[in-house]
Amino acid sequence: MAPESKRRYVRRLFATIADRYDFITRFLSFGRDRTWKRRLIDEAGLQSGWRVLDLACGTGDIAYEAASRGAGVVGLDITPRMIELARAKNRSQRVTWIVGDMSALPLRSSAFDMVTTGYGLRNVPELPRALGEIHRALRPGGQLCSLDFDRPESAIVRAVYLSYLTIVGSALGWVLHRDPDTYRYIPASIRRYPGARGVMALMREAGFSDVRHLRVLGGLMAIHIARK
Repeated sequence: MAPESKRRYVRRLFATIADRYDFITRFLSFGRDRTWKRRLIDEAGLQSGWRVLDLACGTGDIAYEAASRGAGVVGLDITPRMIELARAKNRSQRVTWIVGDMSALPLRSSAFDMVTTGYGLRNVPELPRALGEIHRALRPGGQLCSLDFDRPESAIVRAVYLSYLTIVGSALGWVLHRDPDTYRYIPASIRRYPGARGVMALMREAGFSDVRHLRVLGGLMAIHIARK
């Protein structure tokens, strides 16, 4: 899919699923989604007083978790409805919400100690461009921390994993939206995703160092941490 076509598709898709987003992330993660997001923050060693940028923030789980630990947070998402839902939770005065594109951040350079994203890198139309923007937004020594689905290297495991997501996603799409194609985007995006090693390589190409990958759920999910 061409970058601009993917950008339009992702905007339409997430506008459609926004009100079901929390349910879907909990369901597909077997209820572990919030635990993984807390682990992301734990692994980053977040400190009180840090400035954090949470990209593709969705309904705000990671942003609020960072704020609960004393960080000042900006939550950014391309979907206005996601921002509305995140703001409505009203769990912290330490979070500022903005609608924006993570491939063209409307923010000054070297402004943040940490950038986080949950299920964000897989969805950007041009991953190298987004990583470049994240690198620009971080102060020297700042960290990028990402949680996402992974693309298993084993062809057999990958086939079973993608079949499961396709079948379950189709059923959920029909039940929730009367459209079985709605959540088929998830396995389709994983098929095109470079996987953990590929993402690490792209991070290094974008100028990051100390890049590391943590396996989650036996390698079906991944946490990436990198330093500017």
